[in-house]
Amino acid sequence: MRAGEAEVRGVMRIRPGIEVAGLSDVGCQRENNEDYYSYWEPEGDGEFERLGRLVLVADGMGGYEGGQEASHLAVETVKETYSAASQGEPQARLLAGFEAAHARIRQYAIDHPALHGMGTTCTVAALVENHLYFAHVGDSRLYLIRDNFLSRVSHDHSYVSRLVENGVISSEEAESHPQRHILTAALGAGTEVMPDFPERPLALQPEDALVLCTDGLWSVVSEDDIQNTVSQKLPSEACRELVKRAREAGGPDNITLQIVRIK
Repeated sequence: MRAGEAEVRGVMRIRPGIEVAGLSDVGCQRENNEDYYSYWEPEGDGEFERLGRLVLVADGMGGYEGGQEASHLAVETVKETYSAASQGEPQARLLAGFEAAHARIRQYAIDHPALHGMGTTCTVAALVENHLYFAHVGDSRLYLIRDNFLSRVSHDHSYVSRLVENGVISSEEAESHPQRHILTAALGAGTEVMPDFPERPLALQPEDALVLCTDGLWSVVSEDDIQNTVSQKLPSEACRELVKRAREAGGPDNITLQIVRIK
């Protein structure tokens, strides 16, 4: 979903066990919103026991139409593949969704040569019973907040992240590095996609909070501010407050996030 679109949660059944909210904003310096996000639950209770819930965020690149189309294709394809697979564990379904989305975006660019170079980040969390599965490509982020402590679950696929790994710069210097937005992986870019994913699902606890967000948030709002805001406010209030802070910091990019609290 993008800013200005109908709020799907108004008609979707959300089962007890979580609080969830999402928000997307064009920011202060962009004319168009190339981010896209969604939340999904299966209709049947039997499917819900097997597949749980999906929380998805994507940040498109490749210009107005290319970026918008890439982020939309990624999110909808991952949902479609995850829910349609006849068998398989949640993690395998997520990876199949990323493969399908990568192929679909590449084919769309072939069919529309003017959109050559289109691609997107994509970060997806699957909550099945009390376990977290995820898949991730790009520099959108997945955070876990537990006991008022924030940890980054995802790994940035970026040039600056490689500099940190090689000891060239510190993680603190990376947050404000002028080349921090240069990606080394994205859906639709290159011949293959290799998403990050956990070796085993992460066990979730009551009052844990998950934050999925694009770089329009984390690049201008500190992780301390994200942690404090999410810990102290309801998810819907925290979304509005964090978007406000990103805009007050200049809002140089589209700003999108989803917050899920385990109840």
